[in-house]
Amino acid sequence: MSWSNLLQIISRLRSPEGCPWDRKQTHQSLKRFLLEETYELFEAIDCENTDSIKDELGDVLLQVLLHAQIAKEQGAFSMDDVIENLSEKLVRRHPHVFGGSVQADTPEQVVKTWDAIKKTEENLSQRVSVLDGVPSVFPALMRAEKIQKKAAKVGFDWDETPDVVEKIHEELAELETAIKRELPEEIEDELGDLLFAAVNLARFVDVDPEFALQRATAKFVERFHLVEAYAREEGLDLHDLSLDDLNVLWDRAKAQRRKNPQV
Repeated sequence: MSWSNLLQIISRLRSPEGCPWDRKQTHQSLKRFLLEETYELFEAIDCENTDSIKDELGDVLLQVLLHAQIAKEQGAFSMDDVIENLSEKLVRRHPHVFGGSVQADTPEQVVKTWDAIKKTEENLSQRVSVLDGVPSVFPALMRAEKIQKKAAKVGFDWDETPDVVEKIHEELAELETAIKRELPEEIEDELGDLLFAAVNLARFVDVDPEFALQRATAKFVERFHLVEAYAREEGLDLHDLSLDDLNVLWDRAKAQRRKNPQV
């Protein structure tokens, strides 16, 4: 099966003789599916399952091909245009590989060169703020991190990690005060400041906050599953247990997970 065969399949699916579901799709309707397929790819990567990674990459590629086919039908662009645009961009933004006139021996130097080239490109020339260019539809943690990195590039940043830790303590104290005042809007505002500061800390210690929270949530789910299993073993109903009883099972689950991190 060749690349041209795949494009023909996509075109056939979108044709009047093709699939009713595929013919119905638009750029807007496909947005959720691209997001879903991307997260399924993330899960396959986390599980280190090469067969699943291969399969999920295909599903992500399908979404790209559908968008390109829709654009072709509208006379906007084709998949060939997408490939040409990407190829030109990769060569343009990697002069240390394809040009020979720029030296970039470390990942940090590559990023600096990449950013400098992006600033000269036409689609960036109309930006007014250094914070422009971060999609508002990004997950909140990801967007906060991107915004902070852009501000840091012009020097608006903390000096040391302890400074960020101190800021977190400050924001937590303000949140505690807001809670005591029982003002919902103030509580939401202060909680947002605390989360924003936590993202700053994640950036300083070189941790992706989005994935860190995903892992923390997954860890909670694993431990809670153990709590449920222990309750079943003892013939207990979680709904009938007190918080103290649940905490006993929770501590048991934590101890079990420390003994066997794979559990």
